[in-house]
Amino acid sequence: MTDQPILSAHNVSLHFTNAAGRLPILQNVSLTVKRGETIGLLGPSGSGKSTLLMVLAGIEMPSEGEVVFHAPPAAQDAPTNGASSDEVTITALSESALARFRRHHIGIVFQSFHLIPTMTALENVALPLNFAGAPQAEKRAAALLGEVGLGARTGHYPSQLSGGEQQRVALARAVIARPPVILADEPTGNLDQRTGAEIMELLLSFPQAYGAAVILVTHDRKLAARCHRQLALSDGRLQTAAAPS
Repeated sequence: MTDQPILSAHNVSLHFTNAAGRLPILQNVSLTVKRGETIGLLGPSGSGKSTLLMVLAGIEMPSEGEVVFHAPPAAQDAPTNGASSDEVTITALSESALARFRRHHIGIVFQSFHLIPTMTALENVALPLNFAGAPQAEKRAAALLGEVGLGARTGHYPSQLSGGEQQRVALARAVIARPPVILADEPTGNLDQRTGAEIMELLLSFPQAYGAAVILVTHDRKLAARCHRQLALSDGRLQTAAAPS
């Protein structure tokens, strides 16, 4: 971990309006994530944890505030949208620019895997590289599947894999392009304790391997305690989490 920022949110709020009135989801959230830092994000169901991840990824747009990506030197080809050469204001990008941005800079791991059922493990992992037109996508995907213990399962479809194997494929797909930011939304929520521990070992190894920052949404305080920093959301407001007992 370094002291250099990679991602920051500034006074981010999100609310919806319905017949019952104004419903706040996130309230004035500010956060700076450092390169190579791991953050455990805690909070009860409905507190806004997953929504905050989606805002940081540019999938959900806030009602107020902005999210800024601080590009490492190798990533300064990203669209700047009027920002300085080493910053991208994610919340100011168009939909197409956001899709291109995420392809190179943000990896997302979901609780429900979200693999494409008609593609093999190899094809699922190679997909981001193929979208980017990167060379040797299948070769690189096969090598990464070997690293996560699935070298013998490259030709299997998601329906032929266990839950733990599917999450390994999803994790490999999220990191194949070496994104500097990985957002993980309850990645062990559908797994048994032993398999979940194995997935966590893999997930937390990436900051050491190539300096990626990881933001982990979890209900498990012990998992969050393995991160450099623990934060909590309560009623859409961000605060430092209390240490696990």
